Amino acid sequence: MSKSLKQIKNNATAVAGALLLSASVSQMNAQQNAGILGIDHVGINVPNMNQALGFFKEVLGFSPVTTLGPIPLDGTWKKTNNMNPATGPVTIKMIKAGTGASIELFEYKDSKGSTQHPGGDDIGASHIAFYTNDIKKSVEYLKSKGVQFLGEPFLMPSGDTEGETWVYFVTPWGSKMELVSYPNGKGYEKNKPATFLWSPKDAVGTQRSSEKSTVLSEAEIKKLVEGHLAIWNERNPKKREALMKEVYADDIEMVDSHFIAKGHQDINGFVDGLQQKSATSKFSHVKAIDVNHNIARLFWQNGPSEKPDAVTGMDLFVFENGKVTKLYVFVNNKK
Repeated sequence: MSKSLKQIKNNATAVAGALLLSASVSQMNAQQNAGILGIDHVGINVPNMNQALGFFKEVLGFSPVTTLGPIPLDGTWKKTNNMNPATGPVTIKMIKAGTGASIELFEYKDSKGSTQHPGGDDIGASHIAFYTNDIKKSVEYLKSKGVQFLGEPFLMPSGDTEGETWVYFVTPWGSKMELVSYPNGKGYEKNKPATFLWSPKDAVGTQRSSEKSTVLSEAEIKKLVEGHLAIWNERNPKKREALMKEVYADDIEMVDSHFIAKGHQDINGFVDGLQQKSATSKFSHVKAIDVNHNIARLFWQNGPSEKPDAVTGMDLFVFENGKVTKLYVFVNNKK
């Protein structure tokens, strides 16, 4: 490879790493600011609570858990929520819908709101999709219960949803729902994306091997970050490698502003070279470790005992399967 081509390749790699780093930092900041973990429930209005409960319990096998109401609604609440002022109290029931988000049912007594469901292209149109590993069997069962389907199951032949089969059905009160199935995964997974869509099937023991990632506790993550510091302060390459096996994934990727290191050997070599430049320098905390789900950041300083903050910076960690898989290094300055 010519020098110019090699330089272009290195530049492209650096740009890709910088873009990925920027995206990860932006996502981490959004997660910290919003504090959102995921979908807790989906709320829907039903004309008759007993009818809806019968369908979700007897047909779909879901379990009602909590009840509120009837709750009288004042005029201010109705006005704020764009409701008819003559509508009566509301009763609310929360249903555990298998593995996934719960479903919250609202029944308004003497409702004066519209009784017409939104059309498919109306801004308020929505539906709930239920996952099944055997869509043919599920359709046959629901049909035996008198459920109306809006067509036949359709298998997606190509694209990101290749391998997914879906079909819409209607509840006894007219709401549109969906059955969906992709026991062998979807097309987009073939490209090994950084992020996989959540699926109920992952939560019941059939998670994709490339996606498996246990959410670590804050204490577990902090322990791994402390282990990371121990790695970078360890002077013995063999002991350092042993520590890496406990903290870093085998295919860990470290992204610096100037290069990308992959695997234990690359990082071990870099740390060894760094330590040879300064025999007495040591890494230490600047402040407490920040943790957000399987992401953490460490603000650090490095230098000899007489000037421990000769260099400062921040490390951003991404954890999967109990170990560090991505390490993004920010160096602030040299004092």
